[in-house]
Amino acid sequence: MTALRYFFVASFIFWLTSCGQVKDSAPTNYSKQWDEIPDAVPVPVTRSKYGNPGSYEVFGKTYYVKDSAAGFKQKGIASWYGNKFHGERTSSGEKYNMYDMTAAHKTLPIPVFVEVKNHDNGRKAVVKVNDRGPFHEGRIIDLSYAAATKLGVAKTGTANVSIRVVTTAQEENHQRSAAIVESPVSDGDKLYVQVAAFNTEENAVLHLGKLQGEGFSGVRLHIESKKGKAIYRIRIGPLPSDHVAKQVASQLKRNNHKNIKIVRSN
Repeated sequence: MTALRYFFVASFIFWLTSCGQVKDSAPTNYSKQWDEIPDAVPVPVTRSKYGNPGSYEVFGKTYYVKDSAAGFKQKGIASWYGNKFHGERTSSGEKYNMYDMTAAHKTLPIPVFVEVKNHDNGRKAVVKVNDRGPFHEGRIIDLSYAAATKLGVAKTGTANVSIRVVTTAQEENHQRSAAIVESPVSDGDKLYVQVAAFNTEENAVLHLGKLQGEGFSGVRLHIESKKGKAIYRIRIGPLPSDHVAKQVASQLKRNNHKNIKIVRSN
């Protein structure tokens, strides 16, 4: 077992064994009001050395860590954790501080920043995800005590929330730059879903960003030359099979994208 894998597994052993022994609790000396707690400030991040295995198993269920957080959104239940884990190592290797604006998520690459909206009271907060969990059915995010206080979850225990990944302008520009490729593709037969084609790069980049914001991964801007003029094609892929391509095309149509077609580049 590698050192990285050992560290990740060891952190889960601690988490699992402590769950049944000590009841979690709130700090007794925390006096900040919810509107006095500042959000976490998003900064450019690099994937943590720890906490990002391809997959891991908890309670007999396998979880797959996402390759990218771009455009990720989710709805579900939020909970929180406090004294029981304060000062212990998180899955990322950082120490858990219940007074910081942090959170745990099962599959997002860590670290990453997300905005959490509490639909029970309308409050919003930005947190840094640096840990794994919660491993309870229906729950999508575990908040630090500070984050739970700001969102009004500390008193209720759980809340109906939605989360979305937030990035800096620098990261967004990097993601979009990485998505621009020259065509034709020269490394073999590739399967894509073509979403749109434009005569200007500006409109194409705007459409690419829209698709990323809707949660589609693998969005690419293919630049081709036709009769001396550039054509900017927005495609999703390469995709592993016709079946997957049809699923992607169906989702695009449900999102009101028109003129969708499955294409092969070689």
